[in-house]
Amino acid sequence: MSFLAKVQAQNPLVHNITNMVVTNFTANGLLALGASPFMAYAHEEVTDVAAMASAVVLNIGTLDPYTVEAILQAGRSANQAGVPVVFDPVGAGATPYRTESAIQITEHVQIDVLRGNVAEVANVIGEQWHIKGVDAGAGEGNMVEIAKQAARQLKCIVAITGEKDVVTDGNTTYTIANSHSILTRVTGGGCLLSAVVGAFIAVADPIESQERLNAVVEALAFYGIAAEIAYQQTAGQGTGSFQIEFINQLSLVTPDIVSTHSKIAKV
Repeated sequence: MSFLAKVQAQNPLVHNITNMVVTNFTANGLLALGASPFMAYAHEEVTDVAAMASAVVLNIGTLDPYTVEAILQAGRSANQAGVPVVFDPVGAGATPYRTESAIQITEHVQIDVLRGNVAEVANVIGEQWHIKGVDAGAGEGNMVEIAKQAARQLKCIVAITGEKDVVTDGNTTYTIANSHSILTRVTGGGCLLSAVVGAFIAVADPIESQERLNAVVEALAFYGIAAEIAYQQTAGQGTGSFQIEFINQLSLVTPDIVSTHSKIAKV
């Protein structure tokens, strides 16, 4: 059974501490996929929610000290409960505060998946890569090698998204060539992807490392295929129509479509 089919059958509870810009988009995307979103931020409940969730997704998009503390509490609670953690270091490298917060989180929480663009991932592990706001700028370096270095340094799966996505555990590496550039013009495209990764890894065997890696690879392929089909359906209509159709496709893309349309290569 594909991981998409497992998500649809199991309806995993995904606890999100995400940014205010994308909360609604993220929740609707998870619901379309077949997962169950839970947005909880209060210090009084984040540890309880994280412990009962199927996956925890931590996102520093709109950052302040209260949110950082909520993330640390939820992450530690998830670690203690054996719940997988996905970390999206939005904008790491853009300001010292973002970079320091991202590093602090990786030092105090054992993350299972680091999902970001190449600049964000590079800055989390102390490598220099230009970033413009929350978007990766031009940089010198090899995206695959940055991903491998981050995976080995943080002992987790790393998913770097870009023109071609890279997923690695530091030993085994895949590229995924599904997606469409219009996603970069929709606020929250990357943030929702991190939440989708959370839903997929939630249904993977927590002990089988290759299965967890495969779950992340399938999540990115599924997401990219949904974007490709949504663009085809709304070509010429603009980003607003695309965004609505993209949510539609997250509920319409089947495991068979993923199997036949995936562009996955082992590096």
